Amino acid sequence: MLLRALEPTHGLDPMRARRGGVTDRDLCSGPGKLTQALGIIGADDGASILEAPFALEPPRCPVDVLETRRVGITKAAELPWRYVVRGSCWLSRGPRSAQP
Repeated sequence: MLLRALEPTHGLDPMRARRGGVTDRDLCSGPGKLTQALGIIGADDGASILEAPFALEPPRCPVDVLETRRVGITKAAELPWRYVVRGSCWLSRGPRSAQP
């Protein structure tokens, strides 16, 4: 699983310090921003997000998930392997049509 963005809800002060004064909207809205905000470093490569120090929790209420085409790549970009919460403003890029 590759997480490219998330809505920051916990630990905002350390995230803001790591990201250097950007808006909350820009804290975790892309893979580089996300890893910087969470303090993830090269030594964490391959670590499970299901084990400490990470804590991935299920949503507290149902979410409307939209399947879209992948972005920022050229190989297999037409594959609908990108899943986003419909209407989320926390994405690095808006949803793309799942149809080629």
